[in-house]
Amino acid sequence: MEDNLLLAIDLAKNSFQVCYMRNNGEVLLNKAISRNSLIKLLTGKKRFSLVAMEACGGAHYWARLAKGNGHEVKIIQPRSVKGLQLKQKTDKNDAYAVGVAALLPHIFSCNLMSEDEQGLQCLDRARALQLAQRTALSNQMRGFLNEYGIVLPKGIAPLVKRIPEILEDAENGLPDSLRQVLASQADILAMQTEQIEYYDCLIAEHIKQNKICQKLSKLEGVGPIVALGLMIRLGDGKEFTHSRDASACIGLTPKQHSTGGKERIGHISKSCADKRLRSLLYQGAMSIVYKVTLRAPTTEKERWLKSIVERRGKKIAAIAMANKTVRTAVALIKSDSDYQPLPIQA
Repeated sequence: MEDNLLLAIDLAKNSFQVCYMRNNGEVLLNKAISRNSLIKLLTGKKRFSLVAMEACGGAHYWARLAKGNGHEVKIIQPRSVKGLQLKQKTDKNDAYAVGVAALLPHIFSCNLMSEDEQGLQCLDRARALQLAQRTALSNQMRGFLNEYGIVLPKGIAPLVKRIPEILEDAENGLPDSLRQVLASQADILAMQTEQIEYYDCLIAEHIKQNKICQKLSKLEGVGPIVALGLMIRLGDGKEFTHSRDASACIGLTPKQHSTGGKERIGHISKSCADKRLRSLLYQGAMSIVYKVTLRAPTTEKERWLKSIVERRGKKIAAIAMANKTVRTAVALIKSDSDYQPLPIQA
């Protein structure tokens, strides 16, 4: 291994910028190389004290390749790299900023996903895309029908049920061209629904085989999709020194703007967050909030949640519940223990 020699990589598809740096920040070389050259560099005999790259498309592939060949790897969040780009944006400056960020001790590495974990992430993203496309298609169909005075209830089920009736009704004023469009869209909608159900079955099968997902599924408001999302995002939990760091990463902690000894606590971030996972956690927490408001609490957590609902309202209570869920998930993963809610003592 080369002493005090760091390799910072600005990732791309075919042309990669590599920057050789010493631990004191001295740049030895900063040049562009091809994809094959980068593979030879990472798999060759030369060893670096650290290989750093920005978290982006393909980062986990290159990180696994480097780690598999004996290199220490650091995947850095784009925000951390962006703050160190003091000059114009070029590949050389980007690679240099990655190297500088890698040398800073307070900038930690993102969790490195295995091939199986990344495959599960692809499955989750494919399902999310299919849901978004089905929602867009159903909204367009509703918009077409609304132009002819036909208004349908919310949801996919009422739309699927009423479309055949609407197409068969010869007196509703729909032209033949629109009937042909709606018939075609109805077939696509059915195919998308079938595909989503297939993805749900695949996710359920993988959840049963994954011990971490099984542990997380026992948390309140956590179903298969949320358990899968938490498992992918949290990994082995070593990325986070404290459980609060995980909540902040997902976007469940308030922003701070403190100065002069005065602490100003604001709202949760709207931009710096894992918005999809946060939304799923919020929906699951909101379902628990509604249950708690309709009956007496049975556990200490439900008592705590009900007190927040009474003081601050349901939405803030749901965010607090999602925050606690993430913290508990990190603790369960790190300690390799099962979740056991504490019942209220009589």
